[in-house]
Amino acid sequence: MPDAPQETLSHPRATPGLIGHATAEVALLDAYNADRLHHAWLITGPRGVGKATLAYRFARFLLSRPLKDAGASLFGDGLEETTPESLELAPDHPVFRRVAACGHADLVTVERALDEARGRRRTEIVVDDIRKLHGFYGQTAAEGGWRVVVIDAADEMNRNAANALLKILEEPPANSVLLLVAHAPGRLLPTIRSRCRHLPLRPLSSEAIGALVAERYPELSSEDTEIVGRLAEGTPGRAVSLIEDGGLEVYQETIGLIRTLPKLDMAGVHRFAGTLSRPANEGRFRAFRDLFAGWLGRAVRFGATGRPLPGLEGEAVTYELFGGPASLDRLTALWEKVAGRFAAVDTLRLDRKQVVLTTFIGLQDVVVSGGRRS
Repeated sequence: MPDAPQETLSHPRATPGLIGHATAEVALLDAYNADRLHHAWLITGPRGVGKATLAYRFARFLLSRPLKDAGASLFGDGLEETTPESLELAPDHPVFRRVAACGHADLVTVERALDEARGRRRTEIVVDDIRKLHGFYGQTAAEGGWRVVVIDAADEMNRNAANALLKILEEPPANSVLLLVAHAPGRLLPTIRSRCRHLPLRPLSSEAIGALVAERYPELSSEDTEIVGRLAEGTPGRAVSLIEDGGLEVYQETIGLIRTLPKLDMAGVHRFAGTLSRPANEGRFRAFRDLFAGWLGRAVRFGATGRPLPGLEGEAVTYELFGGPASLDRLTALWEKVAGRFAAVDTLRLDRKQVVLTTFIGLQDVVVSGGRRS
């Protein structure tokens, strides 16, 4: 039952490597080798940290192996004579290629489906997306082995979809594994969380991200590589998105405009907002949304602690625009407003140019009303 992939820069289903999560891989491998593989795994961590990459890595591993009592593998005899020591599958392996091409009959991915009326993906996973699993589980495995479902991301299910999934978890099908990817597991029903084995993935160090970026993008300067390593906040996916979406340029222009405060360069803001609002620059707008929210968070932390984030000392001059507890309170309130406004861009289809303008004007109001005025 193949399915269409969600559009991304590089879908996790086709990503062969996984960096920095050896502990999680060992947990999955040990459970498999001990014949105590739980029927449902909840893989959690920040967005872009590698959760879906791990899920597909494990899915490929299972789909390439026979059931323990099923004899030889479809792709070779004697596969289970030795205990596997890794989840890795070579990119030229038939299972790897079929999973990457969405062509494996025993793997289903549940993602936010396309809203044909609007021509874009829905904002949530709906009950019909989960109901298709009943037909999948109602059939015998096409290749006589494991059946695997990846839900990416489970915390995007609405209430009806979550209840439909709960019924599956209460009576799990034999020889099947359900892999739930979740950025915010607290949004899931407690009854769903309690029926899964939890597998948390931690952010990587900025040094590890920097090394990954330097290897993949050798054309970047050492300074830009370090900046990306810090801005990625421990997540490889975020680092790649920043570079591929032009995030470095967006970051530099954003910081440059903030530095014009308290006399905000409104002409520059209008030009910047107009550029970000163009349909072809959706990736750059996403980068701005994430980068501005991250900068606000760091500015608030600096106001509370007086310490800039190591590696981003160049931002310190922008933090110094805000002084005193009253200004910090207003900056925190702006942080909350901006987060809500950015979240509503897609759901309410807000005008992106106006969102960018309102964001900078709100920041200027904070500076004028409570920050330094020189």
